[in-house]
Formats: sequence, structure tokens, C-alpha cells
Amino acid sequence: MEDSLPLNLCQVKKSSLVINRLYTSLHSIALLALIFYRTSTLLEITKTGNKSMPFVLFYVLVFASELILSFIWLLNQAYLWRPVYRTVFPERLPEDDKLPAIDVFICTADPTREPSVQVMNTVISAMALDYPANKLHVYLSDDGGSPVTLGAMREAWNFARFWLPFCRKYGIQTSSPEAYFSVAGDGNVSSKEFTAEKEKIKVIRRPADNGREPDKAEMPLLVYVSREKRPSQPHNFKAGALNVLLRVSGLLSNSPHILALDCDMYCNDPASARQAMCFHLDSEISPKLAFVQFPHNFHNISDNDIYDSQLRTFFTNQWYGMDGITGPINCGTCFYITREALCETSGSIQEDTNVGQLRKIFGPSNEFIKSLNRKIKSNIIKDEARFSSALLQESQCLASLSYERDTQWGKEASFRYFSVVEDYFTGFLLHCKGWNSVYYNPQRPPFLGTASTNLGEMLVQNTRWTAGLIEVAISKYSPIIYGPSRMPILACMCYAQLAYYPFGFIPFWCLSIIPQLCLAQGIPLYPEISNPFFMVFVYLFLSSNLKHIQEALSAGHSIRTWMHEQRMWMIKSVTCYFYGSLNGIMEKIGMREASFLPTDKAEDEGRTKLYKSGMFDFRAPGMFIIPMCTLVILNIVSLLIGAVKIIHTRNYGEIFIQAFISFFIIVVQYPVIEGIFFRKDYGRIPKSASLLSTMLAGIILSLGSLVLIY
Repeated sequence: MEDSLPLNLCQVKKSSLVINRLYTSLHSIALLALIFYRTSTLLEITKTGNKSMPFVLFYVLVFASELILSFIWLLNQAYLWRPVYRTVFPERLPEDDKLPAIDVFICTADPTREPSVQVMNTVISAMALDYPANKLHVYLSDDGGSPVTLGAMREAWNFARFWLPFCRKYGIQTSSPEAYFSVAGDGNVSSKEFTAEKEKIKVIRRPADNGREPDKAEMPLLVYVSREKRPSQPHNFKAGALNVLLRVSGLLSNSPHILALDCDMYCNDPASARQAMCFHLDSEISPKLAFVQFPHNFHNISDNDIYDSQLRTFFTNQWYGMDGITGPINCGTCFYITREALCETSGSIQEDTNVGQLRKIFGPSNEFIKSLNRKIKSNIIKDEARFSSALLQESQCLASLSYERDTQWGKEASFRYFSVVEDYFTGFLLHCKGWNSVYYNPQRPPFLGTASTNLGEMLVQNTRWTAGLIEVAISKYSPIIYGPSRMPILACMCYAQLAYYPFGFIPFWCLSIIPQLCLAQGIPLYPEISNPFFMVFVYLFLSSNLKHIQEALSAGHSIRTWMHEQRMWMIKSVTCYFYGSLNGIMEKIGMREASFLPTDKAEDEGRTKLYKSGMFDFRAPGMFIIPMCTLVILNIVSLLIGAVKIIHTRNYGEIFIQAFISFFIIVVQYPVIEGIFFRKDYGRIPKSASLLSTMLAGIILSLGSLVLIY
């Protein structure tokens, strides 16, 4: 009877579905009304010829901006069409001896930006997953080849021999040692024996004081890999590191399932492996299930997340919607993926498959090609003595830079190299091949990472993501071109929304400058208050923002979250979306090479203090600060000039919307204004940047006025 019980349940969020579809319908009608108004007005202007050419150009640019925003909005509706949520029943899984093996992939590249202590904690927490130790294998890729990281792994292994038995004995859920000892309280455990054991573990954390022998307990396999890198040859960043681990693990353990983690993303709930298996072992969905994606949660997020570092929209809204279609995109970390999905080519790999053809795809290693046969069981090497010189030599060959030459690694199979957002692109191609994915968000965060909590680092990270997405958007793999014949149209729309979303910088730049220039000259671009179409624009503004607020509140956040996300959307639009789009286009046409600088995970106490207090830290590159300041100053000056004109003419009806746009931008971007005029600490924008921004705003305003007057 128990065997017939489901391992998981999938239910539609009916209340969200009704709200979403009603919102989509009404908002669509309003958008059609806006397009009708703009088109008819433009035709009338063209027919009568009573407007200057600069005005017509500005009007067309505003209309084009509204069309771009409408297109992105339309793509976004696919996320809202059928949101679902899932429940799992790990207690119904088969016995431990029948569970499939799991390989854990962890990648690090720079011990100065990714501290070794963080890496150690992630590795140890992965080894402490609630899963049979003989079926768990942890692999660390060190792209830096750092002796510091290698030494840290030795210490992590030695400490894990004490830590894992302690966690198993007392059911410790927070299996990252640093996180565990930094939080007061130990759940329901309070015995004297436990307290004594805990104190001993604290002593063992200091290697110089450690004279105790570990308990004899079975340990997961831990493998350190430092892949070869040469400046003259591309190493394909994180995707290249993951593929090295894919090959080396295929030789050593060949587990059918893989957990991928960033080096700072430690396991916060040991149950995640069994939760994932509730999907991978479900006979109804497992044949075409590529991966189970868990949310990204962060231990250093404040209640007042001023930089939107938690990426709330993705993990509390959009991924539920994608899960109701073919499943969420691959997010680069916190996912359990099948080896079969990564190594599947155009045909199934069987015993009679042509070996020569497989070598062209997967390289010359006969041992690795053997591991591709689904009938070959995991190798599971547990004893160091069994690591023969031949096996180590073969592993080094698989990790070498030359191994992938003249093969299809990164192209037809494995993690893909086409873009620096290898996670997005790999997931997209898997869905195009007919694979599905699942999004599961349990009550206890299964993984906790370190989010970017300073403005400069966050914008640099988003610039890199934007460049990668634009590379895909303008290529033959564009989701709206490549996807429709290979996946449901709603799934194509979801992927397209992410790929084309950065192009939102175009309408934001236009709508932050053009209405303001016309406002300063008293020239209307929008219907006056007495015009019936005035209510169309009012409705669109209220509808979109109230929906945004509703989504934030339903996820347990506040209206303050809506304000922060609006602010960061504006800041990203004029900075990282703009620069990232330029980078992506230049990389595509060969004007520059792709680059990948790991996000700095080292904690800066001063920046962290500012972030937690809700104060912006403007110690960021000038290329990010100056555009923001310029637009804010331009809007302030334009609003003041427009207000004077309104008072003088007593005619506010024609330019009310333009004045409101400037007012809204100013209110949302108040921290920038504060940084320019009021702050005296680290949150103050440098005087040089403020002066340059003022000059640029003045130049834009002057030139715009001259053009309109002409």
C-alpha cells in the first residue's frame, strides 16, 4: 500500500491564478487603448503638420518606449498564467540501500574574493547531508589552484570526521559549522552529554588544540580538483569547471544525480537530498525530469533589503509560474540534476553505440565513455588505496585543458559554453530537448548563501548577467526564434522575458529624459486631465504598481519592498542593463572578449553596517554613480521649471502626467538625492561625481531646450 502512495503532490495556486488572469485581461485592454491613442494622435500630427520635427521625434521615441515596455510586460504574463506549488513526502522513499547515489559539485576560483572558510563550511555541510554516506561524493573545483584552498580542504576533511558523527547523533540541521556556532540555541537538544560533545567540537575547530581521535564512521568521498588553465586558451569560466567535475566524477563515482552548489551556498537543511529524490524517483515525472531547482536564500539579507539582493521576484513569484508550464530555468546553484540529461546527445547511449562517434563528442577517454552507458553501475571509490596511479593519470587527463579540443563539450552535451550565463542557457536547451524541471521551495531554506550587500558589487554582478542574457537574446538561440518549435509557447515567453528584460534600459532612459525636457518647455506629450484617455494612463500606472505590491505582500514582505525594487529597477536600467547590453552586443560581434570576475564574498564590516541600517553606500565606480545622479538632477530641475510654468500659466492639465513622472522618479530615488545633498559619511556621493552629474544634466537640458525651441 505504501509503495502506491505518491512521493510528491503538485497543486495549482487557484487564488493567484484568478487574480493574475483578471489582472492580465484588464491591463491588456488598457494597453490596447494606449496604443490606439498614441497611433491616432501620431497620425493626426503627421496629417496636420502643425508640430515641429523634433517634437515628432520625441513623441515617436516615447511611443516606442511604451511599446517596448508593453512587449516585456506581455512576455512576463506567462509566469502568471498557471502558478503551482509542491509538497513532498520523504518518508515514503525506499530504503537507503535502494536510493541512487549523488555527486556534489562545488566551484571556487579566487580565495581572496571567495574566502576559504566559506568554502570549507559549504563542503562540510554538503558532506553532512541526510543521505547514505556511501552514496554521497563531494567534488571541489579550485580554478585558482590555490595552496590555501587545498590546505583548507585537508582541514575540512579532518574536522568532518568529528563533525559528521556529531550531526548524525544529535540530528543537527544547521550543518555548516560556522553558521551553527554563530547562532544561539540547539533546537530540542539540551542534555549534558550533548553539551559536553559540543564543547569538544568547539575545541576541535582549533587545529592546534586537537589531540582527539575521531569516531569511526563512514564518510562521504571528498575529491579536490584543480583544473589546468592557460592564459592563451579559453577555460570557459564556471561552465568549464563544472564540466571538468562532470568528467572526473564520471570516472570515480558516476552517480546518476548531481547537486551543484556555489562555494558560499552551504546546506542549511540536510533533508534537501531526500526532498529532491521525491521528484527524481517519481515514476510519472522522472523519465523526462532534468533537474529540481531549490530557491536561493541568503543568510546576510536584512529586513530592509535596500539593494533587492534577495532577488525576490524570481523565487517567490516567477519560478512558481514556470513550474506550472515546463519548470523553472536553471539558476546555477542549489539544483539536483541528472547526469543523463547533461550527457544525453542526439541519440541514446547504448552498448552498441558507435564508440568513434562518442569520442568525437566526449573526447578520447575510454573509461569516461564506458561510464556513459546507463547499465554501468557507479564506480564508488571509497578507499584512498584504490586510487591507482593509472586512475589518477586518467583523472588528470580528463581535467586537462586540451581534453576538450575537437570535442562537443560545451556544445552538444554537458554544461553549455555559449554564454557566461551557462545556467540559463543550459536549462533552456534542456527544455528545448523535451526535458522538464521542478521548483520546490520548502518551509526551511535548504541552502543559504552570501548575497551582494554593497551597491558596486551588485551592479557589477548584474552587468555580467545582463551581458550573458543579451548574447542569447540576439543569437540564433533567441527564445522567441529557437524555442517555439521545441517547447510550449508560454515557456518560450518566460525565457524570452529574461533574455529581453535588460532592453528595458531603452525606455527608461527615454522616459527619464524626454518628458522632462518637454515639461521644462511646457510642451505636453500626454493627454490632459479632461481627455478620457488620461484615465488610461492613470489605470496603467496604478494597475502595474498595485500588482507589484500585491505580489510583495503575498510573499510576506511589505510595501517598503515594492519601493526598494522599483528603485533598483531604475538604477539597474540606467547602469548595469545599459552597460551589460553594450558588452553583450560587443562580445557577440567580436569587439571584446567575455569576462567573468567572481562576486566578492568577503565581508566588509563597514559596508555591511550601512546595508543593515538601510543606508546606501555610494562607494561604487563612477560609471554607475554618474548616470543615476545625472537623471535625478535633471528630473529635479525639470520639475521645478515645470512647476513655475504651471503657476505662471495656471494650466496644469496638459503637463500633469509629465510632472508626475518626474515627481515619482524623485521620490523613489530619494537615497540618491540624500547622497548628493545631505549625507556626510560613506554614503555621500563624491563631490566630483555630483559636479559632473550636474554639468551633464545642464547640458542635456540646454540641448533639449534648444532642439525643441528650434
